[in-house]
Amino acid sequence: MKEKLLDLLACPVCGGNLELVHEGPREDREIIDGSLSCVKCDREYKIERGVPRFAALAEVEADKAATAENFGWQWTNFTQDDARYADQFLGWLQPVRPEFFKGKVILEGGCGKGRHTALAHEWGAKEIVGIDLSAAVESAFEATRHLPNAHIVQADIFQLPFKRAFDYAFSVGVLHHTPDPGKAFESLASRVSEGGHLSAWIYGKENNEWITRYVDPVRTGFTSKIGQPLLYQLSKLPTVGVFLASKLIYRPVNKVSGSIASKLFYNDYLNHIGSFGWREQHNIVFDHLVAPTAFYISKQEFEGWWKEIGASSVEITWHNRNSWCGFGRIGKE
Repeated sequence: MKEKLLDLLACPVCGGNLELVHEGPREDREIIDGSLSCVKCDREYKIERGVPRFAALAEVEADKAATAENFGWQWTNFTQDDARYADQFLGWLQPVRPEFFKGKVILEGGCGKGRHTALAHEWGAKEIVGIDLSAAVESAFEATRHLPNAHIVQADIFQLPFKRAFDYAFSVGVLHHTPDPGKAFESLASRVSEGGHLSAWIYGKENNEWITRYVDPVRTGFTSKIGQPLLYQLSKLPTVGVFLASKLIYRPVNKVSGSIASKLFYNDYLNHIGSFGWREQHNIVFDHLVAPTAFYISKQEFEGWWKEIGASSVEITWHNRNSWCGFGRIGKE
């Protein structure tokens, strides 16, 4: 943990300021082990292996713990990078562009292995804080510890250990895997300063009826319950089908004839992921099968979230005809 993170931290229970009361060894600018104490309620929180710990899986609800455990395994095993990932990330954040990050203090709701954290740094964020409940924080810390303005925190998105001090917050592919996506969205928004901005990308209900009807029962009843190493191997089977279809059918047809391609099943999405290699596609298939909890949100419901937090200048975009991107300002113009 970099000591300057203290300027942003607050007790997740009472909101009091935190101070460093014990410090173990440092490696460069990082405090590797230590303790934080709340000046208001005296609760203490550990710093372990460079990461402040505000939540442990043994202490959270069973559904949160199961989701965090499954995704934690994923992000400590799928550690590859893809040069095209930045474009995909921006697709989820539209209309945000890289220059929007410059000079901002940013909160990432669900950082996984730290890919977005690193991109925010690359695009000029003043400070970027990534949180995750899972063991993925270990991979994220190792991937970003060398960045002077990047911070990784283990925390529950429903009890964020921060002051309302962020210029921008975003969550990509995380809210729909929480027990209450709308409440998780509100929690993230509550840490953005008045006049700041928020982005969220979520699974759409529209055009995904085939998933909720046929894939979800398999996911909830079987694949999310088996061991992750076994699922890793089994998920290669559907990945073969997705990989061959996207490479041999969807990509070629889209290059030859847009009118014909538009008639293909799930064309926008399968053409999009056809630009990725095997490893990234395997990650995508595994991601859809591993989650114990997944919600598919309608546009109407998503619009309601933004109204609930009193956001203004809200832009909601239909992405690949299977998901929703949202961007808005916290407070009135």
